[in-house]
Amino acid sequence: MTQSRHVPVMLQRCLDMLAPALERPGAVVVDCTLGLGGHSEALLSRFPEARLVALDRDKEALRLSGERLAPFGDRATLVHAVYDELPDVLDRLDLPRVQGVLFDLGVSSMQLDEADRGFAYAQDAPLDMRMDQTSGISAAEVLNTYPPGELVRILRAYGEEKQAKRIVSAVVRERDKEPFSNSARLVELIRDSLPQAAKRTGGNPAKRTFQALRIEVNGELTVLERAIPAAVTSLAVGGRIAVLSYHSLEDRLVKQVFAAGAANTAPPGLPVVPERYQPRLKLLTRGAELPTEEEVAENRRAAPARLRGAQRIREDAE
Repeated sequence: MTQSRHVPVMLQRCLDMLAPALERPGAVVVDCTLGLGGHSEALLSRFPEARLVALDRDKEALRLSGERLAPFGDRATLVHAVYDELPDVLDRLDLPRVQGVLFDLGVSSMQLDEADRGFAYAQDAPLDMRMDQTSGISAAEVLNTYPPGELVRILRAYGEEKQAKRIVSAVVRERDKEPFSNSARLVELIRDSLPQAAKRTGGNPAKRTFQALRIEVNGELTVLERAIPAAVTSLAVGGRIAVLSYHSLEDRLVKQVFAAGAANTAPPGLPVVPERYQPRLKLLTRGAELPTEEEVAENRRAAPARLRGAQRIREDAE
């Protein structure tokens, strides 16, 4: 396992976006999705006065990143936690407010590249997909035990899979003969159950199903729904947050939280808007920013990335 192949997505843009908040002495930045530590290493290097707190639910990622970030000594604090646990983590570290927060919501290169994790549909592997392999249920258990209606809901909601009913019918038929355990059998079943037209569009036909299973197994959207508002609340005035998402469901959720924070919530017709109704966020991106063509050419995993940023401009009203 080498770290060299992990290329952090939109790295320079993320650093530039967070820079005004992190160039002050004593700044604290939270990397909510440590992964292999590419973004964290860059943050510590670029902002020599800053302290880093980094979270990951994957113990193997924490071990590898710990080696990578060891030269920075006690400037880096690595924590085994899911990112919606951010308020508890900051509480334990006695850090009431932070100056920067970064989320990179992509599945880490390590998880995709390590065959036995079962994230990738391009190679046969056990159907696991848990980011934290010490807890929770695997993708195989979801496939083998969920009622058909629930499986259809997951594929539609999390994979935006139009052929969900067709795929689930095939899964239910096959799991009755023999439970699912490996990814190759599932990929083959999906290929066989789709109409020709559906196979000709959008890359590997199993992609949407695998995405849906991964989101379900790790509770990703549920966790994100709690995590983004919590991260905004943890920002000091002047603090900045940058979020990289990789599919429309995540991006929509981030957009909604940022838009709500940047909105004026006063009842219409007030001659003067009291502070408690004024926006607490300023948007740093117009819509979502996309990676450059050059970056996508160098790192194909950057292709679906969408970056949004916001700055905290006032405290919450009491």
